[in-house]
Amino acid sequence: MSTFNVPKREDVSGNNQAIFDNLNKALGFVPNLYATYAHSDTALENYLNFSNAKTSLSAKEKEVVNLAVSEVNQCVYCLSAHTAIGKMNGFTDEQILELRTGQASFDSKLNALAQLAKNITENRGSTDEAVLENFFNAGYTKGNLIDTISLVGDKTISNYIHKTTQVPVDFPVVEPFETVVG
Repeated sequence: MSTFNVPKREDVSGNNQAIFDNLNKALGFVPNLYATYAHSDTALENYLNFSNAKTSLSAKEKEVVNLAVSEVNQCVYCLSAHTAIGKMNGFTDEQILELRTGQASFDSKLNALAQLAKNITENRGSTDEAVLENFFNAGYTKGNLIDTISLVGDKTISNYIHKTTQVPVDFPVVEPFETVVG
């Protein structure tokens, strides 16, 4: 289906080659989705700067958002990557499946965050007032809200790039939610 190749180091600009080298040092490989950003001379650097920017959310909270958003957008690449990263951040397989539904019964604060991320994504920013109130009642701030919305945007970009390009998933591939739970 896809006419998009995954560019190799020699196929990309010098700036992107340096980023590939840094990714190889940090991760041991260049994820296919990141390599796909390198079709543009500027998108990979811009995305990584945005994605790695300071935030009020912890690494674990970021994975809550990443999983909820990627499930709503049905992006198998990002679900696969963030399942692996979620495990590295201490979530169990069962917790990851629940986070994909926009719930976290195991932690009330993370539950409010997961519900918010799912609601923002499903409603394209027209957040339900009750969900927002629950988020604030859980102890989150207006700053956390803005950081969460930014993270929803960050993840949506990658979801859309993968869904459009269909480059191969280079993480252990997760099953569609209906298959796992059904």
